[in-house]
Amino acid sequence: MMGLSRTHQGGALTMKFKEIDAQNQRVEQITTSHLVIGIDMAKEIHVAQATNFRGIVVSKRHLSFSNSIEGFEKLSRWISELQQKHRLNRLIIGMEPTGHYWFNLANWLADKSVHVVMVNPATTKRNKENRDNSPSKNDPKDALTIADSVSRGFYYEYTRQSHEFQRLKTLMSDREFWVTNSIRLQNRIVRWLDIRFPEYPSVFKDWTCKRSMATLKTFPCPQDLEKYMVSDVLSAWRVHMQRAGGTTGTEKAAQLIAQAKRSVGEQVAVDEAKADLKRLIEEFERVTSMLEQIEKDIEALLLEIPMAQQLRTIKGLGKIFTAAILAGTGDLRQYAHGRQVLRKAGLNLAQSKSGKRKGQIVLSKRGDSALRKYLYLATVQLVWNNPVFRHLHEHNVQEKKMKKQQSIFKLIGKLARILVGIVQRGEEFTPEKAVLNWIEAA
Repeated sequence: MMGLSRTHQGGALTMKFKEIDAQNQRVEQITTSHLVIGIDMAKEIHVAQATNFRGIVVSKRHLSFSNSIEGFEKLSRWISELQQKHRLNRLIIGMEPTGHYWFNLANWLADKSVHVVMVNPATTKRNKENRDNSPSKNDPKDALTIADSVSRGFYYEYTRQSHEFQRLKTLMSDREFWVTNSIRLQNRIVRWLDIRFPEYPSVFKDWTCKRSMATLKTFPCPQDLEKYMVSDVLSAWRVHMQRAGGTTGTEKAAQLIAQAKRSVGEQVAVDEAKADLKRLIEEFERVTSMLEQIEKDIEALLLEIPMAQQLRTIKGLGKIFTAAILAGTGDLRQYAHGRQVLRKAGLNLAQSKSGKRKGQIVLSKRGDSALRKYLYLATVQLVWNNPVFRHLHEHNVQEKKMKKQQSIFKLIGKLARILVGIVQRGEEFTPEKAVLNWIEAA
């Protein structure tokens, strides 16, 4: 079938971590026997163009095919015909990771052992004028630009992750969505309190605590509390919680009534406002319950991934950070060096230089934004809770006179190297070795 054979048996070659070496390797993979396919992805209709290793177009016309099994098989037949006609027995297919539209085709091809690679959309945008010196844009032109980028080595490998890592990525994506919804609901509830009961935070600093939630469900508006005694408030709380009374409960109830009597909150459309808050509270509790279940599922799944247990030996790297990092990176055994992890997250450094002018060094931010976020947050957490990272951070700030933020980003690189190192060697985290390696590298 259409010569669907991967150029390298057992998967793509592991690239060296120096970018110049990796780039050379990618170019060397494209041989005179290769048919290079570029595919512009869309929601319903994809467009493909074909070239040889020199970028010469070998198809009379581009191919349009649907995002369906019939369309995929049409692509298969088209490629087989081109390979037979031009006697090209090797194949590499490049595509842009546009939204989620590329998943089905890439996985279908990968399951058939086709060599699939990804081209960064920014690369396509920068190179679209190479052939015709025109800023015009259309799907066939984009497909040809993608094929050109592949033949010149401007791509990265697509490797379908194992079942466990795919499950982990799905769970973390789901959690990220519901966390965002939870934050939006919390902001909406805080806004409600600011308008209707602005004195409320002076009684309950954390409005999500059990006693506060019982209050919001029973009498959220100040005017609901004015006619009640402390004992009435405690009785209402007991409906929603077991230990409503005691010294703390009595004090809180007294404070709540006192603040309600002097409240300056809005008193118009009270019934509508209370109905709004009821809906918000119910939705917030539903989302909170879902998040708790998702985190239990994540914890159970991490037990099935041996390398996750290795990462958890780093004190301060909790289950969510471990899951988020593995969801973003996939199997860490596929990386030769921590710098590859940084590049995947867009945490590699970039600078614009020309002649005597030197621009500011910044993060490239060309990568997985979720992975970038969690590597940063994990490092901050480690600086607080891990003695090794706290010592290294203090050394950077006090001895090397780095700014705190600069030190954090340097430690992200340290964390990436540790993650890859302990997985590659099958070891647990050793504080002494981490500090020794740091001293030797300094």
